[in-house]
Amino acid sequence: MERPTFSVLINNYNYGRFVERAIDSALGQEASNVEIIVVDDGSSDQSRSVLDGYDRRVAVLFQENQGQAAAINAAVKLSSGDILCFLDADDWWAPGKLSATAAAFHSNPQASLVYHRLQPTQTDGSPAFKPIPRTLCSGNLSPRLSKSAGWWPFPMTSAIAVRRSAWDAAGDIPEQFRMSADAWLTGIYPFLGGVVALSDPLGFYRIHNNNWYRPVDDAAMLRKRMAHWQATVEATNRFLSAHDLAGRLRLTDHYPYRVASARLQGADTRTRFSLAVEGLFFAGEPNLLRRTRDALRTAYDLPRLGQDVGVSESAG
Repeated sequence: MERPTFSVLINNYNYGRFVERAIDSALGQEASNVEIIVVDDGSSDQSRSVLDGYDRRVAVLFQENQGQAAAINAAVKLSSGDILCFLDADDWWAPGKLSATAAAFHSNPQASLVYHRLQPTQTDGSPAFKPIPRTLCSGNLSPRLSKSAGWWPFPMTSAIAVRRSAWDAAGDIPEQFRMSADAWLTGIYPFLGGVVALSDPLGFYRIHNNNWYRPVDDAAMLRKRMAHWQATVEATNRFLSAHDLAGRLRLTDHYPYRVASARLQGADTRTRFSLAVEGLFFAGEPNLLRRTRDALRTAYDLPRLGQDVGVSESAG
């Protein structure tokens, strides 16, 4: 049999009400020579009955619950395509997603990762706000990531495609990334090759209570984000060291981490001024106008010392 060009890798956990739309969006792609693999990570809802309804065009693996990273790793092991395209079971793609991705990889032979914007939607599929990420980054991003502790306006999992050769160089996603496996993909692959950003929203990101997006972050979510960012910095540095790659990340360069800390503790005038200045020069946001706006807004919105935490999140 001919080796497939694309491996569509869908990870599912208790998204039986959504996964059919994700699979059908992959089956409906304009590209040919595509394999579709779904790994169900120990769902306890109606997912199995939905997945059992598909024919041989879709390969399905059921495993005990181990987290998103383990599900994606298992899907890659079953796959054989030259380009790996990731899709969360609660999201779906526009029809031209794979053909646009193929063209981008063909035109950029040194690229390790291609991504596009996603259109955020409400649970019912209606549009929520403007496509994300707002700022797009292409080319050699490793110098920028080295200055920003790995933070950049990165895409979500369902927008990401990587070369198999880059996956083989990087190895499996560490299973500590039970959630937000995109943090590994977007943090490591820019050190292995170029990045290509497509401006069109070629997929749809469904917002609900089981994902990372929150219109308001309370103290518990802020602490969760900070722990995740710290663990990601540590994992990236281990990878860079193990592969003799230049550059090391410093958590002190991670502006969102420092802002989250100030939100938890509250801020005096000196802290507000310091974070405003840091934000103006933060390497992670290349768009000057957006960087300036966000820095000034952050300084203004920080809670006073002793004030309860309840801060709105920017949509990117």
